[in-house]
Amino acid sequence: MAVAKAVIAVAGTGSRFFPVAKTINKCMLPILDRPVVAYAVADCLAAGVDQIALVISPGETGRQVAHYFSEDPELKAYFAARGWQDKYETLASLHTAAEFTFIEQPRDDRYGTALPALLATDFVGDDDFFLIAGDDLLLRTDDGSDLADLAAARAAAATPGAVAAVTIPGADAHRYGTLSPRISTSGHQVLETIVEKPRDYHEATAYINISRTLLSADALVYFAKLTPAPNGEYQATDAISAYARDHDILIHPITGRYYDCGNPAGLLAATNAAALAQGLVVADNPVS
Repeated sequence: MAVAKAVIAVAGTGSRFFPVAKTINKCMLPILDRPVVAYAVADCLAAGVDQIALVISPGETGRQVAHYFSEDPELKAYFAARGWQDKYETLASLHTAAEFTFIEQPRDDRYGTALPALLATDFVGDDDFFLIAGDDLLLRTDDGSDLADLAAARAAAATPGAVAAVTIPGADAHRYGTLSPRISTSGHQVLETIVEKPRDYHEATAYINISRTLLSADALVYFAKLTPAPNGEYQATDAISAYARDHDILIHPITGRYYDCGNPAGLLAATNAAALAQGLVVADNPVS
């Protein structure tokens, strides 16, 4: 059964992109002709999601996200008057592909990756939902959807949740949030806990968390019980780890190539990869 709802977190300040992030939301920075977050939305649509909540920041940077995913009749008419309907059609079809809800995340004394799920509690209701960070990219060249694959794998394993994973060399595990697995009674590889940047990791490979998780609505109880981490942050990984202590959460390796677009180097790498995939560059030379 398809998952109908997704919560996409795009309220971060983008400090690694300052000063441009003062005015431009980092999720709106472009990968070719589309903002980063549009790729996450496209993956949601490919997985059958038709209700998407975007948790946005207050002010200009949040307004940009809401404007991109909302109809602009004046601009649409302007394009039509000049015979540019085809250029606008990409956006026009997006606006009708799903119902978009915009939830403003206030700037107060609470911060962290758990807040989008908490703020979207009423939106989620009693339904399963994807919880996604809007500033990364899973690039595939086979027209597949990693979120669709995640949902299918969760259904096949009959678990209440699933977390997408990237496999990396174990020597690099100290740089990431690492998924510690266990084997469930049904023989599936499920989540034991999420360890933030483990100092001592001795396995040849590691699974890392990439902020693409499929959860049932009862997981929100664990988000509501969160207390701040030592750094003051309300961390989604803490809530997911707590949920995993009471429920099986499938670990599912992704097929796409993962890019962390929340920093300039990752955004550049993703842009170059997307350009190569579309044949816009050959080696280091642009196609004229």
